[in-house]
Amino acid sequence: MIYEGSHVAPAGARFAIAASRFNDPIVRRLVEGAVEQFARSGVDRDAVDIAWCPGAFELPLVARRLAESGRYAAIVTLGCVIRGDTDHYEYVAGGAADGVLRASLDTGVPVLFGVLTVDTVAQAMERAGADPGNKGAESAAGAVEMAQLLTRL
Repeated sequence: MIYEGSHVAPAGARFAIAASRFNDPIVRRLVEGAVEQFARSGVDRDAVDIAWCPGAFELPLVARRLAESGRYAAIVTLGCVIRGDTDHYEYVAGGAADGVLRASLDTGVPVLFGVLTVDTVAQAMERAGADPGNKGAESAAGAVEMAQLLTRL
């Protein structure tokens, strides 16, 4: 037997977006892309909740709390970490990635990593652009697919 998801949301499924306020103009574009993709996948706008937190490092805790609530078929985390001249980038990007993975594995709820980890603002703007290429939209599509897949497993 082959199991796979689809890009049509399960009936009645709710989704959440955990979004970072840091690099707000870029992250807002990611959120808009995700919301638009959820709509294209048949998710009512009222079935998508958005939780804003200070930065990418805080996303795992917010995602875990959302997942533990039992209200969501999947969670999307959105943020933007731009490399600077210090080691801060590695700590924030790595911590966010590890924490998001742990939130998903520990709760059994798909938590997708839509955090941009880039070298420049120009790269971030490109990845937060219109479809195709908006990492928020890509992450929302993945969330719907995972929600479908898990209902079939």
